[in-house]
Amino acid sequence: MARPREFDIDEALDHAMGVFWAKGYEAASLQDLLSAMKIARGSLYKAFKDKRSIYLAALDLYDKTTVETGVSLLSDPEAGDGLSRIRTLLEGVRDDEDRRGCFLCNAAIDQARVDPEVEARVAAMMRRLEAAFSTALKQSKRAGRWSAKRRTETARFIFNTYMGLRVLARSGYPTRELQAIIDAALRDL
Repeated sequence: MARPREFDIDEALDHAMGVFWAKGYEAASLQDLLSAMKIARGSLYKAFKDKRSIYLAALDLYDKTTVETGVSLLSDPEAGDGLSRIRTLLEGVRDDEDRRGCFLCNAAIDQARVDPEVEARVAAMMRRLEAAFSTALKQSKRAGRWSAKRRTETARFIFNTYMGLRVLARSGYPTRELQAIIDAALRDL
């Protein structure tokens, strides 16, 4: 009879994500992960095959929590006008107190270029976010009547702004300057 798992897997993965976030995939050692996850080596190998499996699971957790939260906000017509939902998401980046940036951005830069499975997951998350921006535009009073092409192009622009804001926030960019970027990006919409 197998022993039940003695740790919360999502909590352990959240701690592992913090290690990958801070150090990058290559620099994160197995000992760093074990210490952060607060689990024994045997438990780690029972739950995951290796460091890469932990990384992929952490990326999936980020998708399930952070990316899905953004997609849900952008897609929820009961959360206000589409443009106000976009502003809310962008200003959430501005107000993020821990300023860790974006695990998705990190994965895109760090591992997507060398690992096809990471690349596929990153691309899928990015497409979902872009589509959610398009949905919010379609549900906007001002942008709802735009052509599909214009909505798609604008969604890509806003998605690019969102990703850029995540990087700038991590670099310590001043809050007022992040707000100026948000205001400029949304001014003509």
